[in-house]
Amino acid sequence: MSLMRRSLLKASQSQWLREHAPRYGFMRRTVTRFMPGENVEDALAAARTLASNGIGSVLTHLGENITDRAEAQEVTNHYLNVLDRIRAANLPAEVSVKLTQLGLDLDAEFCHSNLVALIEHTPAEKTLWIDIEQSPYVDATLELYRRARKAYANVGVCVQAYLYRTEKDLDSLISIGGAVRLVKGAYNEPPEVAFPQKKDVDENYFHLAQRLLSPEARKTRVRAAMATHDSVLIKKIAQWSAAQGIPKTQLEFQMLYGIQRSEQLRLVRDGYRCNVLISYGSFWFPWFMRRLAERPANVLFLARNFFSG
Repeated sequence: MSLMRRSLLKASQSQWLREHAPRYGFMRRTVTRFMPGENVEDALAAARTLASNGIGSVLTHLGENITDRAEAQEVTNHYLNVLDRIRAANLPAEVSVKLTQLGLDLDAEFCHSNLVALIEHTPAEKTLWIDIEQSPYVDATLELYRRARKAYANVGVCVQAYLYRTEKDLDSLISIGGAVRLVKGAYNEPPEVAFPQKKDVDENYFHLAQRLLSPEARKTRVRAAMATHDSVLIKKIAQWSAAQGIPKTQLEFQMLYGIQRSEQLRLVRDGYRCNVLISYGSFWFPWFMRRLAERPANVLFLARNFFSG
């Protein structure tokens, strides 16, 4: 792992920076590249614009590690309202939640009840996505996902290619079908649990993508979402899928708002499914640092905003 990536991930964990950094204008100017605004109205407006270009959306309200039951219930109620607004606007949009937003740090049963409320409020033809967090939360996250999956078809989960364990996790996830979003991983994980080198993560990502698109996975009707901005990987996955005879309409790519916009349009134009993750909310600093760590070249964009301010 590069020094810059390590530093950015460490910054994402700093309580002092979380409280103070968002006050600076150059930080706020930079983050607007990656999120349309802090309010759900901003996210819905961005989703409407994307929909006009044939691109779907996945909305997520930023926040994590909630330790107050009332606050976790408030987040759940917020998402229920968002689902209502998506339905009312007839938007091709879904929702993604972190379980620590729904009270996982408080009580697993309380978290599960909040999760079920959201799944039941999600239309049958859409997916309620469960985001993945740091490695200590993976077991609890997958356990709650599997439990939910037994009762509901419209729930999906995210897995991380940089974790050694993910290949084994896919064994059970593929067997039960459902939706799986594959990301590279954005947390500061120790080398004992995650590949430290980018090239190894990339190789594992492609290997896991092949598994999610395998005949076995297609037989259990896995909805495989390839969440990456890596144009080399995207091309490699697309070429491999074509060689396997997989229709373009069955290949889904997901990206973040504001990144690789031209690639998003190209994928849709070429016949692939594309969804964009739209993040919003005031708790954006840790998420923003992880986005910079995923693509350190964006630090130059941050620097330009600093010197222009």
